[in-house]
Amino acid sequence: MTEREAYIAFNLLPDMGAVSVARLTAVHGSAVAAWEALPDKQDWQGKPPAWEREIERAEKMHVTLVTLQDETYPAALRDIASPPLALYVVGTPMALNHPGVALVGTRRPTLYGSSTAERFALGLAHAGKAVFSGLAMGIDAAAHRGALLGKGMTVGVLGGALDKFYPKDNTKLAREIVDAGGAVVSEFPFGRPPDSQTFPQRNRVVSGLSQGVVAVEAPLKSGTLITCRLALEQGRVVMAVPGRIDCANARGCLHLVREGATLVTSVEDILEAVGPFGAVSAPVPMGRKATPKPSAPQPKPPRETRRPVAPELVISADEAKVLGVLDRAGQTIDAVARAVDLPAGKVSALLVQLRLKRRARFLPGNRVCLA
Repeated sequence: MTEREAYIAFNLLPDMGAVSVARLTAVHGSAVAAWEALPDKQDWQGKPPAWEREIERAEKMHVTLVTLQDETYPAALRDIASPPLALYVVGTPMALNHPGVALVGTRRPTLYGSSTAERFALGLAHAGKAVFSGLAMGIDAAAHRGALLGKGMTVGVLGGALDKFYPKDNTKLAREIVDAGGAVVSEFPFGRPPDSQTFPQRNRVVSGLSQGVVAVEAPLKSGTLITCRLALEQGRVVMAVPGRIDCANARGCLHLVREGATLVTSVEDILEAVGPFGAVSAPVPMGRKATPKPSAPQPKPPRETRRPVAPELVISADEAKVLGVLDRAGQTIDAVARAVDLPAGKVSALLVQLRLKRRARFLPGNRVCLA
């Protein structure tokens, strides 16, 4: 067994994530030694994990297994709190490393929602951005179709194993994504059907791969809001498309805007929010109002005209704690959160405050440093 194979094997175990494997590896010296020392190993079906058969099956099905040990593992996913130990990829693995935006929303959209998702995805494709989504019915499917129409890159993340593809109605769409140079990916071992546990796990991958997440249309009780919350914790930009106030499908997006998500009405808004050259802009913390934009098209004023927050404002105890671990070289927001033992979402909010106070600076790649 190699280190890479050990990660594939660990991925077969339920409730075994990257943090647990890292701890075990630190204790035993290697992932292989950690695997061999682990007693009573059982897969999600309660059976002895057959990792060798899993690898053989992947080869027969032309599925590429990408683990945390591989250089091709998506760089954006490495920085999230609990990255998948292994990814099962059909198509082009490097598509997962392409800078892009996640478009998400309800499975039962209005015509406005579907057309907006498709139009935004088309524009993002023309701008050279990948489009990430969950390959579900509704907004997800419209987003993937829009990217394909724009001859762009798109990646579908499944909420179950590749051999338990769901929903069946999107099988043809999945083939079109792969044929166009994109990818369909899952973190779940062969045979694992989608359920109430796997979909939230899928959502963190959708947001984790992206520079930012756009909620196109969603009711208040929606997995879309879960994805946006995960995106915020991961330091991604959270955006929302406004809708009619009397439309149930718009209430989730309106709630996000009220809580501080960036309101977007065009592809240009999205590209401005995620920043130039693939850099991730500082996320707006939920609960903080976003800066309103002028409704009529007009020349953009210089950024210097925005009224800065006075740098002499008092630094809170939590802000001081975060400042204490920052350096000039830069580190990921998740790394800062671990160092100060605070939730990533709260640390993101604190970092935005510190940036306004000219004490911290955001860097490309979801990194932050001392100003």
